[in-house]
Amino acid sequence: MKIHDISMDINFEMTVYKNKDIKRPVITVNQDFSNSSAYESSIKMDMHTGTHIDAPLHMIENGSNMDQFNIETTVTKCKVLDFTNVADRITADDLAAKEINVDDFIILKTKNSYREDFDSKFVFLEDSGAMYLRDRRIKGVGIDSLGIERDQEGHYTHKVLLGNGITIIEGLRLKDINEGEYELCALPLKISGVEAAPARAILIEKTTV
Repeated sequence: MKIHDISMDINFEMTVYKNKDIKRPVITVNQDFSNSSAYESSIKMDMHTGTHIDAPLHMIENGSNMDQFNIETTVTKCKVLDFTNVADRITADDLAAKEINVDDFIILKTKNSYREDFDSKFVFLEDSGAMYLRDRRIKGVGIDSLGIERDQEGHYTHKVLLGNGITIIEGLRLKDINEGEYELCALPLKISGVEAAPARAILIEKTTV
């Protein structure tokens, strides 16, 4: 068994969506050994910074929040699909070339995983791809960008997926991950009432002795 950590490191210098300062995590040392017998710190961070899971409330008015999230959705078998040859956006035609079945959890590996800075032209899942995944009745999709869409008008990709009970994980790091089947474990922080939550995501690869 081999465990792959596919989460982003959280720090002030990390890549954030559109390089917005408001998205940068601020970690504060509240006390250290110069003034206390213990070291303690705190963090202020946007819910959509780094590796995170979206709930329907993110894009759907009165949608469910993370309180209703079923963690069994993201502790599951998954398929990593390689789309590193895609230059701009993943379409229905791109997805149709792969084996995708009902209840699959799909992880989209793109050229995004090979950049450490924010690329305004990052590869995303366009609306035809979202509709294709909806029609295949998958249970979840992850991607190696900080947004599953590139700020498309109306946020159709998000709405098609979240509106049909398809979980979204954003901000995965897949540079060293090959296409294939894995066990996914992505656990969001248990924060009440929010539309998204940071997550630590790993892939478990079965190996032969």
